[in-house]
Amino acid sequence: MRTEYCGLVDGRFIGQSVTLFGWVHRRRDHGGVIFIDLRDREGLVQVVCDPDRPAVFASAEKVRNEFCVKVVGQVRSRPAGTANASLVSGQVEVLCTELAILNPSVAVPFQLDDEDLSEATRLTHRVLDLRRAPMQNNLRLRYRVTMAVRRFFDAHGFIDVETPMLTRSTPEGARDYLVPSRVHAGQFYALPQSPQLFKQLLMIAGYDRYYQIVKCFRDEDLRADRQPEFTQIDVETSFLTEQEIRSVMEEMIRTVFREVLEVELPDPFPVMPYGEATARYGSDKPDLRVRLELTELTDAVRDVGFKVFSSAASLADGRVAALRVPRGGEMPRSEIDAMTEFVKIYGAKGLAYIKVNDRAKGRDGLQSPIVKNLHDAALDEILKRTGAEDGDVIFFGADRAKVVADSMGALRLKIGHSEFGRAHGLFEPGWQPLWVVDFPMFEYDEQENRYVAAHHPFTSPKDEHIEYLETDPSKCLAKAYDMALNGWEIGGGSVRIYREDVQSKVFRALKIGPEEARAKFGFLLDALQYGAPPHGGIAFGLDRIVTMMAGAESIRDVIAFPKTQRAQCLLTQAPSSVDERQLRELHIRVRGTQPAAEPKAA
Repeated sequence: MRTEYCGLVDGRFIGQSVTLFGWVHRRRDHGGVIFIDLRDREGLVQVVCDPDRPAVFASAEKVRNEFCVKVVGQVRSRPAGTANASLVSGQVEVLCTELAILNPSVAVPFQLDDEDLSEATRLTHRVLDLRRAPMQNNLRLRYRVTMAVRRFFDAHGFIDVETPMLTRSTPEGARDYLVPSRVHAGQFYALPQSPQLFKQLLMIAGYDRYYQIVKCFRDEDLRADRQPEFTQIDVETSFLTEQEIRSVMEEMIRTVFREVLEVELPDPFPVMPYGEATARYGSDKPDLRVRLELTELTDAVRDVGFKVFSSAASLADGRVAALRVPRGGEMPRSEIDAMTEFVKIYGAKGLAYIKVNDRAKGRDGLQSPIVKNLHDAALDEILKRTGAEDGDVIFFGADRAKVVADSMGALRLKIGHSEFGRAHGLFEPGWQPLWVVDFPMFEYDEQENRYVAAHHPFTSPKDEHIEYLETDPSKCLAKAYDMALNGWEIGGGSVRIYREDVQSKVFRALKIGPEEARAKFGFLLDALQYGAPPHGGIAFGLDRIVTMMAGAESIRDVIAFPKTQRAQCLLTQAPSSVDERQLRELHIRVRGTQPAAEPKAA
């Protein structure tokens, strides 16, 4: 039996015989004495093998990195001057009396403490990567987070209920992963994008408070904070108002951060309407650590001679906004030019700017090619609203409101997180949570020529906006709420529609006719008629929360076996082709790639 984990052997065990199991992290031959750094999930311990024990020494000469071994030995203090304060076991070593090779290892493709590994190498050899200390720490952190979540919900009367992994495809939201049915030829299940409808049905069934830490699936383009399969902390409650739901959920997040990181988050979290968040920060998940804000200028530049401003200001959905950067005049011209290229990624056509050299001199103290096309009243208003001072730079975005928000919001983050921003106090480290509320109920899809649900079609409109469902859906705000933390959306939810008549109005606003609604959501519409209670909930992205807590760059660093940005598993080589027999059983034929058509003669 193992006495203790390697990394936890400390001064308590001095003079005792211990039995340890682990992997050889490193073997060092010091001229007659062999040292083995033995590793397990808790860390390292130094094992000493001397020639006074020939059998032990012979085995020690054979071991190499990543051999799996058993060690029996006597714990003693390390010689003076050789202690390692960075290890729990750093004050002691184990004098080996028995060394058994449980399983040798082939030569490993990289050293486990190598910090300069490509992600492709790490994901291809994921089993070895998972032995590395950073990944061990990340997955143990993930475990501690999930346990803190479970303890909180158990203490607050929530019950864990599993919902199906095989369900029906729904028309709204991201693209589904489809699973063909062998029994029902030509028909398909879908892997759930979330347990949304099932958790609503559980509320109607009277389960009152539900939670589940659950896998979800979305077939969408990937990036650092997305995976085709991801894990949600899924929650639903009955009989609570929007404010009450938010209060319980933020207390859960506060509790998790307190228990896992010993961090105290604000109580209560600040709350900001969606419209204010996008206006001030260009984002519905603003990073409040960055101490820069956008300034509204649309009305102030509507009649200027600079056509970029006046044209944008005249659009129905146009906007002109400024971003003042204190002491931005210290930026070299090359850096400003690079920012111009940066905003083009987000659809902006360019980036105008004004350097404030000497505000007291009026327009003569301003440096920019656009100043000559701005009248004095506009310049005065720009300086007044932005609060610009000598040495500052003012950047401008002018386009449709969404382009301005996306490009200027991204520029705000780029400057705030840069070395310049950190050096000049434009970034304040710490944890900055925020509730964003009052989201639009609908977005207009010009390609489909209809409104689509901004959140999902089961989100309740604000009571006073129900009339807009049939008159002007663009004015309708939802009882929806997102929790943002340091610029990431970590949770999103809403109060749900619990009346069949309101749900039907929402379907009509989305141009989902009665027959389509009945075919796709008939089970929900029927259930709503059986005394459905008022209910609402939220889903948190577990992967994102743990990524932030770990200080990792990607959610792939906190998932044991993630996919690449091309939705591939480099370890198992998934997805892969399957044999013809399996396809026939599923009533599927793979359509081959059609050859390109031959060009016609002129």
